[in-house]
Amino acid sequence: MDTSTLIVVLMLMPLLAVLIFAVVSKERVERKQRAEDSRKSTLASDGPDSPNSQA
Repeated sequence: MDTSTLIVVLMLMPLLAVLIFAVVSKERVERKQRAEDSRKSTLASDGPDSPNSQA
């Protein structure tokens, strides 16, 4: 294996790992947002502890 090939492979592996992590995280967030039974964030304007909530 040539040195330049090794450098390219070592450069692309973390890039690919971060890309896969980002895609998986994006899918999890979108799935959670679509779920009807998920809790609202306490930072959301219509969340459970917001000043606008009906308690």
